[in-house]
Amino acid sequence: MKKVWQLHQQLVNGTNWTPLEWLLFFVLIPCSVAYGAMGWFRNFLYDVGIFSSYRANIPVLSVGNLAVGGTGKTPVADFLVKEFQQRGKRPVIISRGYGGSFSRDVGVVSNGDKILMTAVEAGDEPFLLATKNPSCAVLIAKRRAAGIKYVENNIDADLIILDDAFQHRAVARDADIVLLDATRPLGNGWPLPVGNLREFRGSLKRADLVIMTRAVKGTPEYFQDRPVYTSRHQLAESAVSLKGEIVRIDSLKDLRLLAFAGIANPESFFSSLKKAELNLGCTLSFPDHVDYSQESVMEQLQSMSRNADALMTTEKDAVKLSAELFDLPCYQLPMTVSIDNPDGLMEAVFKHLWSK
Repeated sequence: MKKVWQLHQQLVNGTNWTPLEWLLFFVLIPCSVAYGAMGWFRNFLYDVGIFSSYRANIPVLSVGNLAVGGTGKTPVADFLVKEFQQRGKRPVIISRGYGGSFSRDVGVVSNGDKILMTAVEAGDEPFLLATKNPSCAVLIAKRRAAGIKYVENNIDADLIILDDAFQHRAVARDADIVLLDATRPLGNGWPLPVGNLREFRGSLKRADLVIMTRAVKGTPEYFQDRPVYTSRHQLAESAVSLKGEIVRIDSLKDLRLLAFAGIANPESFFSSLKKAELNLGCTLSFPDHVDYSQESVMEQLQSMSRNADALMTTEKDAVKLSAELFDLPCYQLPMTVSIDNPDGLMEAVFKHLWSK
């Protein structure tokens, strides 16, 4: 599975393809066209009213993307929750709960007072959002409409934030925020499986606001027919061990680290660590939402950590780990998002949610 994932990343992001990769690309093009066409037809049925969408009685904001994974939805959702709360609003997050073991209609990860589910049950991203926002209710629901109805009947909320829901049109929304990675906004331009787009790029016409993540000076401007905001990810100044100990990054620079991540774009995490001048003795990438209870995964980590002084991973991975699993200290390094013109972004969001 890991080799398949690595091959797909090469097709999406690679430049010097081998003859075999070129052959695979052309063989898979019909599959990508068919996948994109099915998505287009499904959207058409919603657009003309053949498929209906549930309309909530409170504002709904969707945070999603056009590409699969890796654009930074979780930090942006975290940013939005905090901004809404600072402005006196009571948001609720509803996520699909991908990767979690919970199988019933609606699960309450957090009721805004205490966390009620584990990361294994809820999935790593909803659990992480719940831990970072203890006063915000977080729900998981494969059918988001069921989650919204639960909120309407049981929770005093001002708005609902749908996490990773741009393609989930069974629920009507008042604003759609779409995130695009500024380093390569559309991948190789193709839908799955030869590319990494969930839909044809024309679907961006449904977006009300676009946030370019991982933006740098000189990033080209896209999609001038709608508001576009830029942002960048930033590492925290301190790391947190799995035992809860907080240490400054500077104090870790003399250690030989094994960095590992099971996220959509692990290379971005490793690159951030190198920019922070941490000494990465080696790195280990796992597929997104990796299950760390697998014996083979832990064997890899134990084997590669023999020449390391400590381990380093992401917040998203850390919620599925405990200090007892390792002989060495294991640290998580929080990631935040810095949005250019955040007040302008929130003003635009408020206008879509409450000025209609």
